[in-house]
Amino acid sequence: MTKLKKNIVPHLWFDKEAAEAAKFYTSIFPESNMTNSTTLNDTPSGDANLVSFELWGQRFMAISAGPYFQFNPSISFTVNFDPSREANAREKLEKVWNKLSEGGSELMPLDKYPFSEMYGWIQDKYGVSWQLILTNPDGEERPAILPSLMFVGEVCGKAEEAVDFYVSTFKSTNWGQIYRYPEGMELDKEGTVMFSDFMLLDHWFTAMDSAMDHDFQFNEAISFMVYCDTQEEIDDYWDKLSAVPESEQCGWLKDKFGVSWQIVPREMDEMMNNSTAEQINRLNQATLKMKKLDLAELKKVYKG
Repeated sequence: MTKLKKNIVPHLWFDKEAAEAAKFYTSIFPESNMTNSTTLNDTPSGDANLVSFELWGQRFMAISAGPYFQFNPSISFTVNFDPSREANAREKLEKVWNKLSEGGSELMPLDKYPFSEMYGWIQDKYGVSWQLILTNPDGEERPAILPSLMFVGEVCGKAEEAVDFYVSTFKSTNWGQIYRYPEGMELDKEGTVMFSDFMLLDHWFTAMDSAMDHDFQFNEAISFMVYCDTQEEIDDYWDKLSAVPESEQCGWLKDKFGVSWQIVPREMDEMMNNSTAEQINRLNQATLKMKKLDLAELKKVYKG
């Protein structure tokens, strides 16, 4: 499977289980491995463990930083098992489903549906949600794992508006497929998005509306790290995306739909992976004092 350049990376916020969860996930999915582990000292949550890992071509970061945010199904991860690319795709799907089910809860049972011969939605023992699907081998090729956004509550019905906004904001973008709810659905309004997919910076996402009575919404438990090459790029994304001033902190922002993003310089990631403990601490302390990240200042701090 072709590896994508790291431009957008899902970031998972755990209380204490980031390393444990990463080890669990990399034991389940094909072609998966841990890539880095770092401890950030003296954060507002105390010492925080930051881990990087890759699952079947999709890169992730996770942090253990206290019980402040809870995972929920508003952001999940769709996992495509494509019979045209994977031998024994059905058997592999069932194996992954069984492992994710251990200590988890079923949101939609693994079964045959009008849109797939085999599909199920599971929330694992850590609270992260996964949609496993046996894909149509005649359909358009997509990556094995895609972040999936579900627009509920106050933002239900805004999935199409949100995708238009993201496609207009990011580079290397593209609308993919879109399917709308038909007339006569019990709760969902005709014409709103039943399923869509789109590409940002060469990374695929999916989005849908759901008018069911959900008791959750987007939060910081899952955010998306956007890697930038220049300060101008950081400024541009920050200005276009940030819509909640009180959420601006340490490179984090929240957009007008409630989705959280981290706008980070690519160089900072490289510095964190090739640093002494003292350099990491200096970078961390400098970052904690910033809202939008200042690349020049971070480079200065790194060099001491």
